[in-house]
Amino acid sequence: MKKFWSYYIAPLYFSRRWHIAISVGAILFVAAFFLSWMRLLPFIAFIVLIVLFVLDYTLLFSNASGIFAARSHADRFSNGDENPVRIDLENQYTFAIDVEVIDEIPHQFQRRNVSFNTRLVPGEQQHIDYSLRPVKRGLYSFGTVNVYVTGPIGLINRRFKFAQPAEVPVYPSYIQLRRYQLMAISNRLSEVGVKKVRRLGHSLEFEQIKEYVQGDDYRTLNWKATARRGSLMVNNFTDEKSQQVYCIIDKGRVMKMPFEGLSLMDYAINATLVLSNVALTKQDKAGLVTFSEQVGSFLPANKKATQMQAILEVLYNQKTRYLESDFEQLYSLLRRKVSQRSLVVLFTNFESMSGMKRQLPYLRKIAQHHLLLIVFFENTELKNVIASPANNIEEVYTKTIAEKFAFEKRMIAKELQQYGIQAILTTPQQLTINTINKYLELKARQLI
Repeated sequence: MKKFWSYYIAPLYFSRRWHIAISVGAILFVAAFFLSWMRLLPFIAFIVLIVLFVLDYTLLFSNASGIFAARSHADRFSNGDENPVRIDLENQYTFAIDVEVIDEIPHQFQRRNVSFNTRLVPGEQQHIDYSLRPVKRGLYSFGTVNVYVTGPIGLINRRFKFAQPAEVPVYPSYIQLRRYQLMAISNRLSEVGVKKVRRLGHSLEFEQIKEYVQGDDYRTLNWKATARRGSLMVNNFTDEKSQQVYCIIDKGRVMKMPFEGLSLMDYAINATLVLSNVALTKQDKAGLVTFSEQVGSFLPANKKATQMQAILEVLYNQKTRYLESDFEQLYSLLRRKVSQRSLVVLFTNFESMSGMKRQLPYLRKIAQHHLLLIVFFENTELKNVIASPANNIEEVYTKTIAEKFAFEKRMIAKELQQYGIQAILTTPQQLTINTINKYLELKARQLI
């Protein structure tokens, strides 16, 4: 009995046409009560409806596997990016069918409208493509693919459930990482905003002696090699390698603020992933530190082949804390575990001058031993308020206060620079580009 119910009754749903037919039948019954010549019409309509229902039911339930559906996607998703998902369909009936597909996507997306309608002729295969944009890292669980099939008569629907539970981890934006890698390989980084920085002077690292070609700096001519070879030879220098680059991510409450769905910490994590890859491409050593009210993760700087995967795994598990970050503990950690002078890129956020000055003593101590670059964020909502016109006294006050806060952000950057601390004030969407440009600039100026 249970098997009969689960196969023949539970998947049965009445379609919109059925409800229309019932409504028309009810109207005929009411009309027949007043008009004697219409008394036979309701019974004829009822018999026709029952016959059509049985025929439609027989067509839909005669084939145990009337349709096939399967979902496919990547083994992991990229945070903050559009990730493609595909549903493949195949009609195994001998007649054309209308299909509604409802996919049970992870609850983190808070979407209940992932449904698609299509029509399949006998034996036809189709695929449905859509994309999902996660805004939080973690494990996402997919559920069942539900397919509702409507036959040629269209009175009833048959539901097919394809149980395809899948758990997909959402990692920091590796799609953005790959995009920058491809641009770097094809020498097209300028298309995404990475600037070419003029090298000042020469690096201390000698690479080779090569023949002079037009465009080489004549000041690098090697006269001894020129005399031996009988042709102009120049010294070729390269950027210094194996310099340490540490990305430090503040996990405190100041990084909880959202922007286009992602928290500021997630923007910092995505930028850290790309910057670490650029540093390794430049043959520098990339390391990682996270902290809040206490020190979190510490990954020593290295340039081994598995370093990027190690950084990705550490970043995947980071969560924002709700307490104020302790910069004193950060300073103590760097003094104990980072002995070599390094580029320290600190992703944090300061909303006020007083908030920055509370941490300034520790930042100055870090800057005494390392090249410190502080990256903090513009409040884009303030920019929108400032740009909008003021139509009354209240809006004038609001706009004035917004301009005050925006001005204070710029003053924080200047205050840090007065103490020899590099600073970047950036919008979240320009974070990665501005950080890479600053890293290349500091490297070209030989400040690391």
